Amino acid sequence: MAQTYAFYNARADEAAAEASKATLDNVRDRALRSEKTWRGLAHQAQKVESDRAKAVQVRKERQEAEAEAEAALEQVPHNVE
Repeated sequence: MAQTYAFYNARADEAAAEASKATLDNVRDRALRSEKTWRGLAHQAQKVESDRAKAVQVRKERQEAEAEAEAALEQVPHNVE
């Protein structure tokens, strides 16, 4: 199952909260590294969603252009002798 931006961002927020509560340096550092990783994954998921939306739009525009070109060809009179 593909994870979403919201999922990754929530994990990053949890890690940030854990870091802010940590009393030991190594625990805080681990939580901060985890937060950084989750934020990176969230950014990547957001980019993938954006790229998919752009691809869908480009595909739709291409299909519309092809349909228009096909309709225009159908309007051209054919001389059949």
